[in-house]
Amino acid sequence: MRPPTDNILLRTDSYKVTHWRQYPPGTQFVYSYFGSRGGKFHDVVFFGLQYYLKRYLAGQVVSREHIEEADAFFRAHFGDREGRLFNRAGWEHIVGEHGGRLPVVIKAVPEGTVVPCHNVLMTIENTDPRCHWLSNYLETLLVQVWYGCSVATQSREMKFLLLKYLHQTGDPSLIDFKLHDFGFRGVSSVETAGVGDAAHLVNFLGTDTLEGIVVARDYYGEPMAGFSIPAAEHSTITSWGREHEVDAMRNMLEQFPDGLVAVVSDSFNIFEACSNIWGGQLKDLVLHRNGTLVIRPDSGDPPSVLAAGHPSVFGILCEKFGCTVNEKGYKVLNPHVRVIQGDGIDFAMLDRILYAMKSAGYSADNIAFGSGGGLLQKLNRDTLRFAFKCAAVTVDGIERPVYKSPVTDLEKQSKSGRMKLIREEGEHGSTYATVPASDPREDQLVEVFRDGRIVREWTFSEIRQRARIPSDRFRK
Repeated sequence: MRPPTDNILLRTDSYKVTHWRQYPPGTQFVYSYFGSRGGKFHDVVFFGLQYYLKRYLAGQVVSREHIEEADAFFRAHFGDREGRLFNRAGWEHIVGEHGGRLPVVIKAVPEGTVVPCHNVLMTIENTDPRCHWLSNYLETLLVQVWYGCSVATQSREMKFLLLKYLHQTGDPSLIDFKLHDFGFRGVSSVETAGVGDAAHLVNFLGTDTLEGIVVARDYYGEPMAGFSIPAAEHSTITSWGREHEVDAMRNMLEQFPDGLVAVVSDSFNIFEACSNIWGGQLKDLVLHRNGTLVIRPDSGDPPSVLAAGHPSVFGILCEKFGCTVNEKGYKVLNPHVRVIQGDGIDFAMLDRILYAMKSAGYSADNIAFGSGGGLLQKLNRDTLRFAFKCAAVTVDGIERPVYKSPVTDLEKQSKSGRMKLIREEGEHGSTYATVPASDPREDQLVEVFRDGRIVREWTFSEIRQRARIPSDRFRK
């Protein structure tokens, strides 16, 4: 799975290349940790480490060819003709003594675990005293786990919001397909799409981002993590011409006579499309079709277009196709018609739309959502303030705790010493806490990697189960 040109020596920050010269003389071991210092959400869903371990760190990742390439590269990069800055001897030791495998041990909370912010999520330490510099050399790659964690966390928070409204106005069992990933085209790379969508699929089953399904299959053993349906885009509708919009829409019903089919309907006028085309000229086809038409608005202010404005999509569809009132007192459209909103969806907009629908008397059963940038891009490492810090070093056989505590920002104070993540009973049930390694309670951090070998893996189904939102969270 690893391209032959990968060179782990080059997958770090420039300044880390020189850090082997900067530790105290006699340094043998460097112990560091990764965690969230708080931020937008209260909890973090830990996800993505297994991908990075398999993709970049496992196996014989260092060769003499890699060392030669890196040596020449860093001489040019630093203007270092004598080659004094690059730790050639250290990397040659890894090849000679460890067969090119990385002599570090990594412990982490099982993927999918939901942990309150401000706790340790992962630790790393070198296992060979001659490679003390390696622990933090790998920081640059390992910290990228922030992305999978952040998307999985944000997706889960969006799921919680959807479940809240489903419990209030409709059927919570519909949750799995309520948020669909539309984000492939809007992310920065194929790898971002893969990791981000896989993180989303920890919580939902709907996606159009195929790369995430591939990541879940190849790195987490899930044969098919996500599902989709036939759907139109503007090009397949507008190519018929404005005067033939009804023909384009009829074609969708005829080409896909069964099951779910989604049709973007705002190429010209969403309200006329709902009233005169779907609810007029094609109404009989819709009602006699063996399946559900999913109408997609794609412009304007979503709460107004869908429910709060006059006219509104739900108002027209209720009038044209009829609706019932469920046991919770909210209107549900004829089962042959539903709506998906895929434009402008982020966490805040999701709440605005669902609130507008509830206020207008419509059940959340009527709608699904697609999210792209709002799901995979409207976040960064500071959304949950992820950090990787050294917490202990061993020098000449004596271990000592280390930390940072900047007077200008006490929130950046780091943890000190070896640590455990333990489970304990809190005010609202079982939770997690970071304690010193000497604490007798069981450590929830599990060894997942040692000396170039993955020693513990998690399946996607296990990860999904850990991240599941308990139904009792919505009891009154």
